[in-house]
Amino acid sequence: KVCSSKDAFHLLARLWDVETLEFVESFKIILLNRANRVLGVSQIGVGGTSAVIVDPKLVFVTALKANAHSMILAHNHPSGELIPSEPDRKITRKLVEIGRILDIAILDHLIVTPDSYFSFADEGEL
Repeated sequence: KVCSSKDAFHLLARLWDVETLEFVESFKIILLNRANRVLGVSQIGVGGTSAVIVDPKLVFVTALKANAHSMILAHNHPSGELIPSEPDRKITRKLVEIGRILDIAILDHLIVTPDSYFSFADEGEL
């Protein structure tokens, strides 16, 4: 069960390939049921050293197939920088809006590094 950004970070830390965390940028989603129990974690995209393409259709087809009630977005910054970029903010806003239309809540978006994370929800950016 995921009750906080810290819970989500610890789940991701266990599942993320540490060999690639500081090498290539990846985008994952944590799929949750109505009780915030994890239905699964899915990798949506893998990019280069400084960017990853996020296709909203892939995000939501995955959530719909899992019958997810909500989800948490996550991606890493190989640079170790935790501050969100403008493209990070833009894709977050876009996915939140699509989620509203489909009635699939975006609870958070985490940027992760090996040692820490940034939470859009904790920082009031959702």
